[in-house]
Amino acid sequence: MKIYIVIPAHNEAEFIGLTLQSLLDQTYKAERIVVVNDQSSDATPQIVSKFERKHPSIALISITSSEEHLPGSKVIRAFYEGYKTLDQDYDVICKFDADLIFPINYLENLTKAFEASAKTGMFGGFCSIQKGKSWIIENLTDKDHIRGAIKAYRKKCFLDIGGLKPAMGWDTADELLAQYHKWIIKTDKELLVKHLKPTGTTYNKASKYKQGEAFYSLRYGFLITLIASAKLAFLKKNFNYFLDYMSGYFKAVNSKTKFLISPDEGKFVRKLRWNKMKEKLF
Repeated sequence: MKIYIVIPAHNEAEFIGLTLQSLLDQTYKAERIVVVNDQSSDATPQIVSKFERKHPSIALISITSSEEHLPGSKVIRAFYEGYKTLDQDYDVICKFDADLIFPINYLENLTKAFEASAKTGMFGGFCSIQKGKSWIIENLTDKDHIRGAIKAYRKKCFLDIGGLKPAMGWDTADELLAQYHKWIIKTDKELLVKHLKPTGTTYNKASKYKQGEAFYSLRYGFLITLIASAKLAFLKKNFNYFLDYMSGYFKAVNSKTKFLISPDEGKFVRKLRWNKMKEKLF
């Protein structure tokens, strides 16, 4: 099973070497690893270049976009700059972040999961953050969700969902669309990936409404957005997030933000979300 990995990287000099080494140390090797240096102003490209010279599986490309961190669009555009340098002779395509340390058996278990069932379209472990001397799951999402930092797609699934959307909410849209196309999403709670830079630390003020806009673009509707915003704010232990998310939602309503999914897909998504909530309640 051929695994291709694309890693968007913007000013990740502190971590990118650790990420690449953990991927090189895997018991099952990736065929290709492309690091996309997205206008870094630090030593990111120099560090990756050292790996590239020693390891034929690693390639570095550099692009010019923006130094501003806007969740979703920037990282997915960088991903596609790396993706288009690859051929189509892969079985699994991965979008990984540049601030991770993977357990040595991560890709081996990923391969086993895809081989175990032809219906498995996406696979992932869990991101963990350091608390004292321990590493604990970064508890921001449900246990059946794969974090955007560690996405892996079977080729057919990736093509069925139309690839990744260059907008906030892409890492939810992909899973919803995968289920719409009858793919199974598989997670493994035993595979803990060390997340060296906790989620949200690089988000700026301009992006604080993006989550609410994403709920709108995913056609959640008001009630599901209200519940999802409250839940996420609770997990982040900050009520101001709830206000930001709802403000973002209404901003998207008023500006008629472009939807990420079709009306039929939206109907499926709302039904899926309501059923999931009912399962948790009853």
